Amino acid sequence: MSSSGVLSLIPNREDSPMFPVRFDGSRSPHCLPESILIYLAVAGSSVIPLRVLESESIASVKLRIQSYRGFAVKKQKLVFDGRELARNNNLVRDYGVGDGHVLHLIIRLSDLRCITVRTISRKTYNFQVERSRNIGYIKLQLAKRGNHLSDIINHKLIYDGEELDDSQLIDDIDKNNDAVIHLLIRGCAQVSTETVEKDFELSIYSADVTEKEEVDDLQIVARNLLYEGLLIKPLYDLKVELSPVITDLIRSAALGLEKGNLPIMSSEGSGGAYFMQDACGHKYVALFKPIDEEPMAENNPRGLPLSTDGEGLKKGTRVGKGAIREVAAYILDHPVSGPRLSDEVGFAGVPPTTMVRCFDHGFHHTEGYHYVPNNFKIGSLQAFVENYGSCEDMGPQAFPVQEVHKICVLDIRLANADRHAGNILICKDEDEGRMMLVPIDHGYCLPENVSIAFIFVASRSYCYMVPCFLAFATRLAISFFCNFEDCTFEWLYWPQAHRQFNEATIDYIKSLDAEADIELLKNYGLELASDSECTRTLRISTMLLKKGVERGLTPYEIGSIMCRETVLKESKLEEMIREAKDAVLPGTSEAAFLETLSEIMDHYLVKFDL
Repeated sequence: MSSSGVLSLIPNREDSPMFPVRFDGSRSPHCLPESILIYLAVAGSSVIPLRVLESESIASVKLRIQSYRGFAVKKQKLVFDGRELARNNNLVRDYGVGDGHVLHLIIRLSDLRCITVRTISRKTYNFQVERSRNIGYIKLQLAKRGNHLSDIINHKLIYDGEELDDSQLIDDIDKNNDAVIHLLIRGCAQVSTETVEKDFELSIYSADVTEKEEVDDLQIVARNLLYEGLLIKPLYDLKVELSPVITDLIRSAALGLEKGNLPIMSSEGSGGAYFMQDACGHKYVALFKPIDEEPMAENNPRGLPLSTDGEGLKKGTRVGKGAIREVAAYILDHPVSGPRLSDEVGFAGVPPTTMVRCFDHGFHHTEGYHYVPNNFKIGSLQAFVENYGSCEDMGPQAFPVQEVHKICVLDIRLANADRHAGNILICKDEDEGRMMLVPIDHGYCLPENVSIAFIFVASRSYCYMVPCFLAFATRLAISFFCNFEDCTFEWLYWPQAHRQFNEATIDYIKSLDAEADIELLKNYGLELASDSECTRTLRISTMLLKKGVERGLTPYEIGSIMCRETVLKESKLEEMIREAKDAVLPGTSEAAFLETLSEIMDHYLVKFDL
């Protein structure tokens, strides 16, 4: 995974066709009369004006962005009005983008920066460091360079006269994009102790550090690193015991933190994600995704704006609920033998994932980190998977059919709104040597109707002013809403999706039971199980998958029923749900609604028998 975020874009000459707007806002002679002026907002950079056509595709706009001199990027995401413009073949106007609108650009940066660290005695140390690393990581590397720097962790690094906090990212230090960042080591200047419940905080007397003699002369007043927050603990109340693989996952990541191996922010994605190291600091053991650093959340490190209505980048998802969905995907990925009893690998191979609370200063803290209990992070912890890259690094023709089909089953069942080639890892089976595909990033599965929920909450606040509105909103809330609008499966365009499921996969699909799955989520203490819209999504998607297999449909045919062809055109599944809503009376039970939908779905699927 790599760092998305901030980059200064250097445009071509303003008379270039690739930059069809002058800096005074007027059009260049190359502009077409029907073009619109939009603005690209990139975190840490000036807003960039760009003229496009409303009839232009999203893919074409991305190519325009890539035409800027000095701007080479493997991946980019465009976000408008809190929604990712994910469908490259759709038009600009399909997403409601108009003249004067601002689009947020999330990009992948060049990974390495050159760092020079100098002591007072002018001894220098040179590093090549990933942009996503922080100051704490540089200190650890300095400590490994020699005994005379073994206590460097207790000293400050200085840049341009300012002390740097251990949690600061390399990318946040230098906004001028200099070739080399020069840092200076300086010792702590004062001693103080502060009681924190039963423990007390580290304080040190020190002069400026030069060589080993000065380091040895440090007067250590007190040191207690046994903060409870350095441990990683399961978060939710379980009715089932943690499996050995989950227990080992938590223990390994916790030991890495306790040994001072700081979390390393991934350089990819639109939210904060951190690689957790083992006790030796030699390998990654897990990936931690804090809920407050999700896209459009309050501590998001990628520069995305806050959500105004609680909805995430994908329709039907909530900001701060992605971690729970990551855990749900692992729980619902049953092994072929049935519900998971211990450490069995699931049918689709979702890596072991759990919900934890973690306390460490290596994460992104907007207002700084002060070693206080409320600075712990809650999020999903997923086992790190050794891989050879993702499916976007090679053509799909080489992928085994069964490996693609297992991901098709998972995505249809969970109504995944964010399946692309970049979140399918390419791995190798150690025993058999065959290629394996491992699905990750399931924070946008099991969508719900967020906007209706917020209308209902708002109506309750003002019911004394407009009583009839409360009745209207209540009727909306008990209606059978669900949201499949942003379901997208990249594998629909792969040749394997046109092949029939094999018998083993068909038997697995026939064994699925949505009601048992909902009960399983309840046993794990996940709140999704009590959300009527999420559970309804699971019931409907499971219904479609099972009925499609009974009719002998391919993954492509079933996926095409669930996914929209364009942003504005409803999918066949959405049409069926709307027809079922219109066919039942207000107050109809969930079971009666699903029975009506089942009949409508059967009627629609008959055409595949012809």
